[in-house]
Amino acid sequence: MEQKKYWDDVSDQKQFTTPFQADAFCKYVNSSSRILDVGCGYGRTLDELYQMGFHNLIGIDFSKGMIIRGQTQFPYLDLRVKESGPIDLPAESVDAVILFAVLTCIRENAEQEALISDIKRVLKPNGILYVNDFLLNTDERNLTRYQKFQEKYDNYGVFQLPDGAVCRHHDEVWIKELLSDFKQEMYENLTFTTMNGHRSNGFCYIGRRII
Repeated sequence: MEQKKYWDDVSDQKQFTTPFQADAFCKYVNSSSRILDVGCGYGRTLDELYQMGFHNLIGIDFSKGMIIRGQTQFPYLDLRVKESGPIDLPAESVDAVILFAVLTCIRENAEQEALISDIKRVLKPNGILYVNDFLLNTDERNLTRYQKFQEKYDNYGVFQLPDGAVCRHHDEVWIKELLSDFKQEMYENLTFTTMNGHRSNGFCYIGRRII
């Protein structure tokens, strides 16, 4: 709950900068597809898709502040507050799911597994899952904070920012295990700029729901 309050408090301030790999996404998803953005923030990725001609879009986020900002900034998008519990959509009801810098906000393995399982539920057979997120780094700044917070959070790679946000950088082995129920179509290692202006290792993954 403290994380929800954090994102509500900063909803008017944060500018997300990690680039959406639109060309890669469009190789697997067409403009008529029903697309769900889980953890959509203020809707910037959905707006990018909208401007490209994708109009069957839904965004959900647990931060009411983020959703209000998005509804104001992009009033033509269908943005919804996600309450606790499963995604409020029927099984096999969407063609593609976007998970963009969401896993970094979920520190527990079990919570990540539950989310991926629910995403699999709402995806149609052969539906596409697109994931962008952050990997472990080896620079001194990151190594220091991984070690500092490892005992507190019992998970190497989880750390707390000075403003209170708790984030996670991932072991690549864990990512592959987490997404193992999907058929991998693409995986690329990338370098991203974080929301606070630092550089970080990251990845882009596209997988297909196995029938």
